[in-house]
Amino acid sequence: MRVTILTLAVSLALAGTAVRAADSKGELLFHIGGCTNCHTAKDGALLAGGDPIATPFGNFIAPNITPDPETGIGRWSLEDFVRAMREGRDPAGRPLYPAFPYTSYTRMSDEDLAALKTYLDSVPAVRQEARPHELRFPFNLRWGLYLWQWLFFTPERFAPDPVRDAVWDRGAYLVLGPGHCGECHTPRTFYGVLDWSRPFAGGQIGKERVPDITPAKTHGLGEWSSSDIATLLKLGMTPDGDFVGSDMAKIVNNGTGKLPQPDLDAIVAFLQSLPAS
Repeated sequence: MRVTILTLAVSLALAGTAVRAADSKGELLFHIGGCTNCHTAKDGALLAGGDPIATPFGNFIAPNITPDPETGIGRWSLEDFVRAMREGRDPAGRPLYPAFPYTSYTRMSDEDLAALKTYLDSVPAVRQEARPHELRFPFNLRWGLYLWQWLFFTPERFAPDPVRDAVWDRGAYLVLGPGHCGECHTPRTFYGVLDWSRPFAGGQIGKERVPDITPAKTHGLGEWSSSDIATLLKLGMTPDGDFVGSDMAKIVNNGTGKLPQPDLDAIVAFLQSLPAS
């Protein structure tokens, strides 16, 4: 009897540890993914819907992703969530606008997507209807997304580079997948497609120019040390003592500033390995 009770106690303890580990991983991915930045309006409830995101096509408004069953994603299964993140489709199979960066999230692992879904399910549910996007014609015609995905999007997974070490692979995964850094720092074509012939050479969000983060010496990070880059990601401070503002300040405060040092070091290693633009 004592052995049975002891075995049960150990099993429950291990199960609790596994749940806490999943929650911890999900929260880390939540920060890396910057979910708060887009899905939370200024002075609004956490993840209940964001402020307009200005683009050349009009304003996109990130929806409620709290567990509310009516206005959020409370009725989404894990399969629904994975499909949205990997394939850019909602539970009904309709294509999502790539302002939601599924073109990067598609690289995430099964384990990470499950952990992120578990964490999102744990935040307070908020009943708040999603505001419609404010898009110009013809970008407001959603059926065009079927053609856009057919032409420009192929779901994929991250694959480690066999000639790189584990640190570089971790950095590449974080930057290219959940961190979706290329979505802002890589230029886009006329069709809104990331131009991977110039990776991380700088982009545009509305009227704001997003900087080059390659090792280019004159207009990138070529003169920055590893410590300089890590300090910016952790504190938002540049080598000259200034601090980032606007959207990058949100990314630091809600995302990279919460990452453990090994992940910051991995991101730095990957960025410093990029070809200079």
